[in-house]
Amino acid sequence: MSCSSLALLAFVSGTVVPIEAVPDPVFAEKMLGDGIAIEASSGRLTAPCAGTVTQVHRAGHAYGILAPGGARVLLHVGLDTVKLKGLGFSPKVAAGDEVQAGQVLLEFDLAELARQKTSALTILVVENSDEHPVSWRATGPVRCGQDPVLGLGAGLAEAVAPAPEAAAGSDGFASGTASARHEQGLHARPAAMVANAARAFRSAIEVVHLGRRANARSAVALMGLAVEENAQVEVVATGPDAGPALAAVVAAIEAGFTAATAAVRQAQRAAATAPEQPRLAQADGELTGVSASRGLSVGRTFHYRLAPVAGDIPEQGQGPALEREALAQALAAATGAIEAALQRAERNGSRAEAAIFGAHRALIDDPELLDRAHALIATGKGAAFAWMRALGEQRAVLEASGSVLIAERSADLQDLERQVLQRLSGQIAAAPLLPENTILLAEALTPGELAALDHGRLAGIVTRQGGPTSHVAILARSHGIPALTAVGPSLRQVPEGQLAVLDATGGTLFWKPSERQVAQANAGIAASRQRRAEAQRFALAPALTLDGTAIEVAANIAHADEAAGLLALGADGVGLLRTELFFMDRQTAPSEEEQRAAYQRVLDDLGERSVVIRTLDVGADKALAYLPMPAEENPALGLRGIRLGLARPELLRDQLRACLRLRPLSRVRILLPMVTDLDDVIRTRRMLEALAGELGLAELPQLGVMIETPAAAVLADQLAEVADFFSLGSNDLTQYTLAADRTNSAVALRLDDFHPAVLRLIHTAVQGAAGHGRWVGLCGGMASDPLAAPLLIGLGVTELSASPGMVAELKQTVRRLELGACQEAARHALRLTSGLAVRRHLRGVWPWLDPQV
Repeated sequence: MSCSSLALLAFVSGTVVPIEAVPDPVFAEKMLGDGIAIEASSGRLTAPCAGTVTQVHRAGHAYGILAPGGARVLLHVGLDTVKLKGLGFSPKVAAGDEVQAGQVLLEFDLAELARQKTSALTILVVENSDEHPVSWRATGPVRCGQDPVLGLGAGLAEAVAPAPEAAAGSDGFASGTASARHEQGLHARPAAMVANAARAFRSAIEVVHLGRRANARSAVALMGLAVEENAQVEVVATGPDAGPALAAVVAAIEAGFTAATAAVRQAQRAAATAPEQPRLAQADGELTGVSASRGLSVGRTFHYRLAPVAGDIPEQGQGPALEREALAQALAAATGAIEAALQRAERNGSRAEAAIFGAHRALIDDPELLDRAHALIATGKGAAFAWMRALGEQRAVLEASGSVLIAERSADLQDLERQVLQRLSGQIAAAPLLPENTILLAEALTPGELAALDHGRLAGIVTRQGGPTSHVAILARSHGIPALTAVGPSLRQVPEGQLAVLDATGGTLFWKPSERQVAQANAGIAASRQRRAEAQRFALAPALTLDGTAIEVAANIAHADEAAGLLALGADGVGLLRTELFFMDRQTAPSEEEQRAAYQRVLDDLGERSVVIRTLDVGADKALAYLPMPAEENPALGLRGIRLGLARPELLRDQLRACLRLRPLSRVRILLPMVTDLDDVIRTRRMLEALAGELGLAELPQLGVMIETPAAAVLADQLAEVADFFSLGSNDLTQYTLAADRTNSAVALRLDDFHPAVLRLIHTAVQGAAGHGRWVGLCGGMASDPLAAPLLIGLGVTELSASPGMVAELKQTVRRLELGACQEAARHALRLTSGLAVRRHLRGVWPWLDPQV
């Protein structure tokens, strides 16, 4: 079914509010469908169009209408009004009634809502907005039953593709029962959570209640079942993934969002077990992976196998008082260990390590985690079970996020979970005694486990899982330990005590090296030490190519404390200040003044050099306690970066005002993440100009665009008209270009930023910038790779922002290059067919850049 164009009239009088700004993630994230909201100024709800009333909620606050063209419209008065159980609501229609546009559906008492401290924000959503997409929206004040507020266009979804149920097949069947544990039953929000869980699977899923059936993918259909709190329903799934689909929907009905997310993610992980087979053909005695910390080492293998916490963890406890006390003691002991690690890191001057354990300290004190554990204990659960369940639920949320930075915080929670469980069991595992020159092999490592090991005996780290942006990877880089991640299950086959060569720069573990390979590796290690020492001697000199072209080499940092030592390392500035950590591990957003003070510290530590401040870049997750956002089906493509900033303008305004108050403003650069079109930049610039006017400023800082989506790269010529500079985010640009999730180790080897498709987008972006005289930097992981330096310089990048420890070596690399040769190499690379071919070509021209084993 499809529909012709349809205009929906204002359903209450008041002021239009964008659906994204509704302070409820179920509506804001369009889990129920696209739509619009109105802050009601009168107590009359009218039909936005002609149609049939499909449902009237028993609390009188929600109404469904089926329009003649097939659009399914839901009207919802207030946010928590279901709890009023009809108080203040006088419905004027019943299910089955035919209504005309403007006809009164409900009269409600605004004064009563105010007394009950309940919002009168009234929302309209089109549940099947994928078939009936929104074509336009009104703004400003509107009059009930008179002014059009939403336009729907004709949809093609059903014309071009079968419904999910039709495509599901019938090769699997599963059924079960569930009890609706949500307060007030399956009203709008819980119904949306169930539908969101169901959409993650191919199988057809139905919920059956009192003889009536509803498609589990339809929140409105589920609401129509009128499932009350604690009522039992039947769930039936038919299709290729029927079992996991049943488990996820039952979890959503019984336990809600976090349990459903965990079930969905478990099913997705199960479906992705194919990568456990060999992913690429490899030579005997070699394992390839993703570089987490560059370097070369020779040592003997040592399998790090963590002893499990002794015994099964009982679900039931010995009484709430005893279990609360046991948890309190275990938490105090674990907090003491974290404090000791934090102090040790501070004494050693390791800012990165100190920041990580500072985050651990904040996490272990997180009131939401403690409240959840205490709530479980109050129901009779044991302390260990409650702690494990509370952290497991939060880990599932983090793993479902679209932000790599936040998703990898799951390992931190796993670390805290284990530390507390060990203390509850009374069996704290001691760190193993490592032999000299150990190449540590592990399934995965947590920051606490790595911190407990003797770094002086560690020659390298290789893990089956993990990624290059995890906290363990950051720690390895800060200690100069070569590390390789995501090598796959074949790691288990490597013998204990085997002489091995780890080339973490090239991404290979040679566990059957020849005598010649070992000798070459040892020579390479000695040469690398000499190069680093030589580079540091000239770290403060400018990076000029042989023909005098200046390249700025800046540093990426995530915390204000990291700025203090950058000048000594030779950094020409901060090319990327990630501001996410200022917003994390706290219960309220940082104030404008807190942000200003932190950013000013960075600016002061950099002397006369500039600082690029990236606005908040978190994704669709619940990591920010004050910004609840449900997981999305494709979170990396969801509400993140500048999209989030524009949808939550109060956060963006505070951050922009903090930047405008910095001095001197001429050295401040503001960078917008996840830009996909011109409107993102125009709206932000207008906001920046308005704030500057409020502050009486005539001067504006440079406003830049992060080129990390193919859309931004292709539209670079347009974006350069309104942006002052570009900064290429090679990590996300590679992920989106190659359609490979960079949080998924199964496809990690496909994430090659030397891939010609990525290089062509970089080339397009640089050309677009050049047409308007804009400068281009690169702040992704590619900038920290010396092999990429001639390629990027040849493509026209004039600033490289790298890990602080790589600055001196990069500057030394630039001094040995000639611009013409770089440009010729770049032209040739754009014609090649793979990232491997590009690397081979670069090594052929500059063999000294990236010595191989």
